[in-house]
Amino acid sequence: MVSSQKKCFMSLLLVFLGFVLLVIGGEFLVRTSIALSFKFRISKIVIGMTVVSFATSAPELLVSLQAALSGSPAIALNNVIGSNIANIGLVLGLTAMVGSIVVDKSFYKLNWPVLMLFSLALYYFLSNDKILSFVEGFVLFSALIVFVFILMRQPKDTILTEEVDETLAIISNFKIMVWLLIGGFSLYFGSEWLVEGAKDIALSLGVSEAVIGVSLIAIGTSVPELAASIIAAVKQEKAISLGNLIGSNIFNIGAVLGITAMIKPIPVTDIHILSNDILWMLAYAVILLPMIFIKKTFEISRIKGFLLLLGYGVFMVLVFSKK
Repeated sequence: MVSSQKKCFMSLLLVFLGFVLLVIGGEFLVRTSIALSFKFRISKIVIGMTVVSFATSAPELLVSLQAALSGSPAIALNNVIGSNIANIGLVLGLTAMVGSIVVDKSFYKLNWPVLMLFSLALYYFLSNDKILSFVEGFVLFSALIVFVFILMRQPKDTILTEEVDETLAIISNFKIMVWLLIGGFSLYFGSEWLVEGAKDIALSLGVSEAVIGVSLIAIGTSVPELAASIIAAVKQEKAISLGNLIGSNIFNIGAVLGITAMIKPIPVTDIHILSNDILWMLAYAVILLPMIFIKKTFEISRIKGFLLLLGYGVFMVLVFSKK
């Protein structure tokens, strides 16, 4: 009994340390990427649209890769599916409850259609033959590159991008190398410990790895974004927008799953991924469009945020009820 409790504690500790290292590694990688981009004289708007987005997807990418390579494809898939659900249901829901979010018109002209295209493509690829193959991963990643290219051709005053810290333009090469090493080691060990601890927790609780992937790991990889969104809402800043969250979901499918599948094809090993989890991801993506036109047009109000959060609560209850 004592040995079992000790093992459970060690698993929780691994998960916690994994989360901490992923947050640290992600932050250092973002700073390093921005600093290097300035060194290569890449424009600020391109950095915000591409470099930052790729760098902030690094924790999800490392976790999915580690899970796929260690024989846990359910964690690799549901890390992304659960993260996309959490970005809308949890992050957007809580942020809107703190303060209403104004929706830019580019949402329904470009971002939402592209999100639906990626989401439906992922569903088709997985349901077709129960595996995300190298070719399908290549298609998703190539489509992401096309999307980024289209974004870069949009008029600059219509593009909402992540804020870029211009002070990183004067960082020394030595400090950049140190940050890169810290970020790389933190992401590597963070993803390894998180996946190892999560697998042990799933085994001890008697739930599938898919359940842990869509809940514990998905929420964990969404925590940095949640914290940033809440802080921005409290300060009444508009830097965190619906467009940024939608962009994150697109990058999760195109970059994280696309790259992972090109390195190691991802099979569907848990039936609930297709019969439940990915349907929730699609439903959350679909409901965003009518939501911005109901009552307060082009605004995610507090009541809308509450409904999104309530839906996420229902989803979590259903996830853990299907042991």
